[in-house]
Amino acid sequence: MTEALVLGGGGVAGVAWTTGLLAGLAEAGQDVSGAELIVGTSAGSTVAAQLGSGLGLEDLYARQVEPGLQAAEIMAAVDLASLGSGIAAALRSTTSALEIRRAVGRLALDADTVPEAERRAVIESRLPSHEWPVRVLKIVAVDAESGEPRVFDGTSGVSLVDAVTASCAVPGVWPPVTIEGHRYVDGGVRSNTNADYAAGASRVLVIAPMGQTSLLPGEKPLAQTVEELRAGGAEVAVVEPDEASRLAIGTNALDPSTRRPAAGAGRDQGRGLKIEWKRA
Repeated sequence: MTEALVLGGGGVAGVAWTTGLLAGLAEAGQDVSGAELIVGTSAGSTVAAQLGSGLGLEDLYARQVEPGLQAAEIMAAVDLASLGSGIAAALRSTTSALEIRRAVGRLALDADTVPEAERRAVIESRLPSHEWPVRVLKIVAVDAESGEPRVFDGTSGVSLVDAVTASCAVPGVWPPVTIEGHRYVDGGVRSNTNADYAAGASRVLVIAPMGQTSLLPGEKPLAQTVEELRAGGAEVAVVEPDEASRLAIGTNALDPSTRRPAAGAGRDQGRGLKIEWKRA
C-alpha cells in the first residue's frame, strides 16, 4: 500500500495549524507523518520539507509555538484592497484557468515586494534541513509567464530551499522566485492542494488549511479531485479546520502572530479526530 499525504496552502497560520494537527493525530495514535509520498503546496510545501528534515513532530511543533525557536518571518506589508482588485481584474479578463494563471503571474511580476534574497532567507530559517528527503516529495509551483505548473522533487536538480520558496511565493505579496531562468509563483495559483498529484497512491490523506475555499479558479474543485482519486481505487480522507481552528487562524493567515494559537488549535483538533477513509 502506498500512502500519500497532501498538504495544502494557508500562509504561516497554515504551516502552524498543519504541524499542530499532525502532532495531535500522532498523539492520538494516528501518526501519518511517515507517508511514502508527500505533495506540498505553499504552506504545505514548508511542512512537507520539515517532515523530511529528521526532526520529530514534537520538535517541529515546538518550532511553531516557542518564540525562541520560531522562524524569522516577515510581516507582509501589502495593500489587500489593491491586491484584491488586481486579482479580480485578472479573473474578469478570461475564463480559462491557464490564462488566469498567466494574468496572476503578470500581477506578481509587476508587484513591489521585498527582494528575492530576503524572502529566501525566511524559507531557509523555516527548514531544519536544506537537503531533499529520501522519501518522494513533490513541491508544486507555477511558472509566472507561461502559467504552467512545475512539480519539483529530489531529481529536479533544484535546491529544496528554492523549490519551497517558489511554492510559497504568494502573488502580489512575495516576489516570484528565479529558477533556471524562469520566475515561479505560489503553487496555490493552480490549486490550494494539488491533490491530483497523489494519483496512483492507494491511500491519500488531504490536509487543507483553507478548506474548500479557492482564491482562484483552479484546475478543478477539491471535491472533484477527491472523487477522481476514489474512482481510481484510492481510500481518501480530507481534513479541514474545525470552528476553533478557523478562529485561531483568523482573517490574515500571513500574520506571524497566528502561529501559536493556530498550532494549538490544530493539535487539539488532531487529538480528537478520527480519520475516516472512504472509497468510491
